[in-house]
Amino acid sequence: MSRFSLAFQLDPRHKEPLYRQIYQRVKQAIMTGQLKRDSRVPSVRALASELGVARATVENAYGLLTAEGFLQSRGQAGTVVSAPQSLSAPAPSPVRKNAVPKPINPMLPSVSSLPFQLGLPALDAFPRAIWSRIVSRQIRHTSMNDLGHPPLAGTDGLRHSVARYLQLSRGFTCRPEQIFICAGYAPLLDLVIGSLLKPGDGVWLEDPGYPVTQAFFRAAGAVPMAVNVDEEGMNVPQAVAQHPHARFAVVTPAHQSPTGVTMSLARRMALLDWAAKQQAWIIEDDYDSEFRYHGQPLPSLKSLDTQGRVIYAGTFSKVMFPALRCGYLVVPESLVEKIEAYCPLRICGTPPLIQNSIAEFIEQGHFYRHLKRMRQLYAERRGFLEQALTATFSPDILRVNQQAGGIQLCATLSPHLDDAAIARAAREQGLAIQALSDWQVLRRERGDALRPNGLLMGFPNICSAEQAKQWVTRLAVAFAGA
Repeated sequence: MSRFSLAFQLDPRHKEPLYRQIYQRVKQAIMTGQLKRDSRVPSVRALASELGVARATVENAYGLLTAEGFLQSRGQAGTVVSAPQSLSAPAPSPVRKNAVPKPINPMLPSVSSLPFQLGLPALDAFPRAIWSRIVSRQIRHTSMNDLGHPPLAGTDGLRHSVARYLQLSRGFTCRPEQIFICAGYAPLLDLVIGSLLKPGDGVWLEDPGYPVTQAFFRAAGAVPMAVNVDEEGMNVPQAVAQHPHARFAVVTPAHQSPTGVTMSLARRMALLDWAAKQQAWIIEDDYDSEFRYHGQPLPSLKSLDTQGRVIYAGTFSKVMFPALRCGYLVVPESLVEKIEAYCPLRICGTPPLIQNSIAEFIEQGHFYRHLKRMRQLYAERRGFLEQALTATFSPDILRVNQQAGGIQLCATLSPHLDDAAIARAAREQGLAIQALSDWQVLRRERGDALRPNGLLMGFPNICSAEQAKQWVTRLAVAFAGA
């Protein structure tokens, strides 16, 4: 047992609950350098036994510390200190007054979890013990044949599991051969672009929309065509009128990224009708449709497709955890051979061990149970953030956009505020907030009424209402300094 844990004492009469006392004590030890980076902290079981508290109490404290980036779980190696080096390192040299903080690059994931980080599911709530048992069993049962070159399009087990899941959850039927496993969203786009796109092809992009999508199509020589997003999602009538001969459309119909609005049925049908007439392709990025807070997830656009024009993209990285680096693409029957022909040029980057473990996680029912828990948890944690924002900012300064699901919150700012400046100031406070204007496809002047003006915040790793208040207080400091 570490010297740190033996010196640890709790006061049951203290005004703060026990898990907060543990949290504060460990955090203080890290901040003061008593616990060094990469040093191992006591296990949940050991510390709970020593302190005479329930394991859940220690788990809550460790979960909060993990969410804030002070601790990191390394599986069987235990839990170690992962606080930023700056906490124990000498004070940095003063920053020049007019220095501009380095912007967050949406193309590159953050090294560690930061408050409000986008695209990050609740890491503290993932059933790590179950996952560890599944992966260990897969390793033990590895055969000689498993050591050879993996299938280019993904393992048969995971492709069959995904097909069954999509039939139950997303409302459409497909053969396993139509499913291609890829190492995340970017490789999915690469597979589609490399197989189908020709330089000069026009592509409808939601505006504002995911920067990674914009970057990939621009790099491939496509012509981006910005389509405004309103309360019904992508403005399809506008796109048909202005850019009728585009060859692709990329949409996030369940929860538009980043505004969170849901594409209306009329818009969905209009989009499908345009694709059928123009023989165009629709890429449906269904990145977080599983997380609808009330009722069942909405039917996918793919489930309405009777002409075979929708290419469906899903991910496990946002549903389970990002380190999986695993997503999947479902293509129409007419494209299977063409996509297969391109696969040798981009081998599936997700190891078979991970693919087979995900398949077992699904087949044993853990995946469905995890989704059910996360819907409830995310609704609660989004509520923590919304309440803190509402209590801190007046509606004429910041207004939270309502949405039925998703893992990020979009807040609209007053027109006189500069969201990019506030986002830069927030990063100085250690907050991974992004400006809505940085997600626009067409650059617009600040005075343009169509310019997006808001902030994007991830909330799945907010573990309590008190933590939400602390983070929002730091955001208020950023507002004052912007």
